[in-house]
Amino acid sequence: MRKNPRMSSRESAATAEARHSAFDDVLAILTGTAVASTGLFLLKSGVVVTGGTAGLSLLLSYATRQSFALVFIVVNTPFFALALWKKGWVFTLRTIASVLLVSGLSHIHASAFGSLVLPPLYASLVGNALAAVGVLILFRHRASLGGFNIIALLAQERLGWRAGYVQLLLDTVIVVSALAVVPLSSVLVSAVGALVLNVSLAKNHRPGRYLGY
Repeated sequence: MRKNPRMSSRESAATAEARHSAFDDVLAILTGTAVASTGLFLLKSGVVVTGGTAGLSLLLSYATRQSFALVFIVVNTPFFALALWKKGWVFTLRTIASVLLVSGLSHIHASAFGSLVLPPLYASLVGNALAAVGVLILFRHRASLGGFNIIALLAQERLGWRAGYVQLLLDTVIVVSALAVVPLSSVLVSAVGALVLNVSLAKNHRPGRYLGY
């Protein structure tokens, strides 16, 4: 059967409309990292953790009293090679930029807000909700916060597994590991927050859900 030329032109137009401009991508990375880093600041202020390398970095910063910004960069560095190997230069460079922005913004938040003490449940729920929104924005513009985000995206693209559910499995290990550093009550609250983050990702980032690229 011959293709309808009008249909082909319509499909081409739709594809052109769905393509993000360079300005779209820059704005999205700035917005996504601002939102995600605010969520991570709330988590740190409530002394709770989340999943992924962000959660692992929070956990290590509690245990070692090192700066979250420094730990976040160090923890993510090995995953940049995986991103380059499997996802290419564009995704890798955007991910590196996102990780550096989140690290830098963590210092800005600390200076702007000062030292906050938040109820753990509030910090966990709102912090993870903001982190989920930030990560979704980055995913949709071919970027991530590194680490488990990269593994989850590869599992979805290569195996068809929902990125959010893959990350939830990996995050469970991080949250359980928090027992060595924070009280059981904080771990339970962290688990609820991590569930909020990953269900949000699973429901909103899946094949066919979003056509822009």
